[in-house]
Amino acid sequence: MSVLAQKNILLGVTGGIAAYKIPLLIRQLVKLNCNVKVVMTPSSKEFVTPLTLSTVSKNDVHSEFSTEKNGNPTWNNHVELSEWADIFIIAPATSNSISSMANAKCDNILLACYLSCTCPVFIAPAMDLEMYRNSLNQENIKKLKNNRTNVLPVGMGSLASGLEGKGRMLEPEEIIEHIEIKLKETLPLSNFNFLITAGPTHEKIDPVRFIGNSSSGKMGYYLAKAAISLGANVKLIMGPTNLSMDLLNIDIFRVQDSEQMFKEIMTHFKSSDVVICSAAVSDFKPAKFKNSKIKKDKGLDSIKLKPTTDIIKELGKIKKEQYLVGFALETDNHIENAKAKLELKNLDAIIVNKIGDFNPVSSDLNQIDFINSDLEITQFKMKHKKDVSLDIMEIIYKNVKKNKNK
Repeated sequence: MSVLAQKNILLGVTGGIAAYKIPLLIRQLVKLNCNVKVVMTPSSKEFVTPLTLSTVSKNDVHSEFSTEKNGNPTWNNHVELSEWADIFIIAPATSNSISSMANAKCDNILLACYLSCTCPVFIAPAMDLEMYRNSLNQENIKKLKNNRTNVLPVGMGSLASGLEGKGRMLEPEEIIEHIEIKLKETLPLSNFNFLITAGPTHEKIDPVRFIGNSSSGKMGYYLAKAAISLGANVKLIMGPTNLSMDLLNIDIFRVQDSEQMFKEIMTHFKSSDVVICSAAVSDFKPAKFKNSKIKKDKGLDSIKLKPTTDIIKELGKIKKEQYLVGFALETDNHIENAKAKLELKNLDAIIVNKIGDFNPVSSDLNQIDFINSDLEITQFKMKHKKDVSLDIMEIIYKNVKKNKNK
């Protein structure tokens, strides 16, 4: 999931030829699940129409301080637009608009939004080679940077004048990439590598039958989404599940049984900073696999079982800098059993829940207790698993920081 997902993006368009790229930029932002509203300078309408931008953004477009409807003028409140925005992108940003922004000139709605804005602002300059090089332009750009405005670099290539060089506006995908990188740097889990396991494992009896633990995979999936939203790099190892998932920016590895899961984890373990084992790995598997389907009419007296590899115990033996988190689902004495598991398997933390009046396995809800390596218990209320995962990420981050400071 992109760090821009579900963000309110206010997009300002000024009067440069590069405005023809803006419908594509809007479409790409909408694809990332952004909410997009557009403000334009009057001159920008010579290059791209408000109707086009309204159609692709699915919102009204504002280019004046007031709009006449049924003969009555309606004020387009620039303060409300600025307060609505999580991010303000101005693209293309012409020399004229950059000068106005740098000197607090306010003669159109776009500039009024800029001067009223408290959210992060990103501008994508677009102008000809010598104009961009001009010391006065460079001075204005420097003033904007000193005013906490993020000025994106310009591209190199063919310019509207026919010259070749620096000055062209970045392509839409480049604008988005620069903004995502900048935003990720401000997130708490930026540069952390997370490895998360989720779902059940199916240990085959014959080609059509298996044994395994109950698991929907929802908790691990929401943990991966939470980690991505906080800036982490995430690898998700997922057992068999029918869960519908949005896996944008998450590296996913599909496995079927416990042996495959163990091999996949070992492939990625050394390069991970935080490892969360939320998968419900089967504790046992058939001692022998039947190559042909066992016929019901022939009967089956018993299935001989053998233990599967205790994956998290093996990880506890070899971990060095990794912060290793396990899960425990208990029916009785859940806190005592979880503490014993934490110490036996050399974990840094364990997340425990209990099957009683409420069964979290297939539910969208969960209620957890978090126990760290000092055996401190943090209790959380019952919440949607999406919200539980954010609680878990927050407390993991605090504990990782505390461990590093020891």
